[in-house]
Amino acid sequence: MPQKDPCQKQACEIQKCLQANNYMESKCQAVIQELRKCCARYPKGRSLVCSGFEREEEEKLTLKPTS
Repeated sequence: MPQKDPCQKQACEIQKCLQANNYMESKCQAVIQELRKCCARYPKGRSLVCSGFEREEEEKLTLKPTS
């Protein structure tokens, strides 16, 4: 049996918040931040629900501003 995703609870809370607030992401920033905190506690690849944040961080590192 696969291990439970350690950040699944936070991901579900985001979905609940978005549904309750007509999918306005701005109203769910606190819940999204909780998921980010959870993701930061685990090694890369440990949580499937964190994969989007991991990709986002990688893109920030590779797309540095040119000035």
